[in-house]
Amino acid sequence: MAMTIKTQSGKLAYLFPYMEESVRKLRTLGKIRTAETYQTALSRFRRFRHGKDVRLADIDDELMSAYERELKESGLCANTTSFYMRILRAVYNRALKEGLIKDRRPFRYVYTGVDKTRKRAIDIRDVRRLASLNLDGRPAEALARDLFLFSFYTRGMSFVDMAYLQKMNLHYGVLSYRRRKTGQMMFIRWENCMQSVIDRHPVSSSPFLLPIITSSERDHRTQYIYMIHKVNTCLRNLGKQLNLPVPLTMYVARHTWASTAHRENIPISVISEGMGHTSEKTTRIYLDSLDANVIDEANRMILGLI
Repeated sequence: MAMTIKTQSGKLAYLFPYMEESVRKLRTLGKIRTAETYQTALSRFRRFRHGKDVRLADIDDELMSAYERELKESGLCANTTSFYMRILRAVYNRALKEGLIKDRRPFRYVYTGVDKTRKRAIDIRDVRRLASLNLDGRPAEALARDLFLFSFYTRGMSFVDMAYLQKMNLHYGVLSYRRRKTGQMMFIRWENCMQSVIDRHPVSSSPFLLPIITSSERDHRTQYIYMIHKVNTCLRNLGKQLNLPVPLTMYVARHTWASTAHRENIPISVISEGMGHTSEKTTRIYLDSLDANVIDEANRMILGLI
């Protein structure tokens, strides 16, 4: 077992244990997603270092520039390399704030910005092509396709929210749930196309609505993470089969609903309310909260295009 080296103040002096401690604290605070991103960033930097740790005080611009070159040479895009750099910078800044090190400005020559995201939406005609694919004998891809469609049908519902939907969330023709990202309550009128997905993939012995979390004995989040990777792999294969202009993932469903609504001249405020974008000030143009019927009518119009 590797020895944990600490400073005189009792704080961790080396990057690997310092970040591992950060991950533990984040998990304790219930910030699971942030903890996972920190763990991913640590694993990627550990691979770059071939497992050799580095003192926090020895992190400099030369090391970070070398790391950035390695990330680029491995084929990662600018936003992904920036993602890794920003997490390391946050950890470094925390060590600065705690007085563990003096600032050597290690990130001054590396990119830590965010480029404009490439197009992630597909055309409504491509959604129709995807929906009409014959996937008999390909159950994994059929499920992935239907989960993509379910997200589109439900105004771009995120996969994590889909995973935790329970049968009790559906009452009297309305699907209600609380967004895990923002805590906002969402209400969606239940449509026939949504029911068709449930009918094709019934979950009889589980409280969950969709076959994403399927075992009560295994950790729910582990099942969710496994399924999102499996579903996205299947979707990418389907996207290639259809020769789509963007790699097909679950996130594309959310972008596609928003883009389709925008092309149909649905007000930005309605789109934002429908997707649960409560933090975007620019979408609060007309009202602080729109009537649910307005949003449902907008969704019904979009679904009628398929």
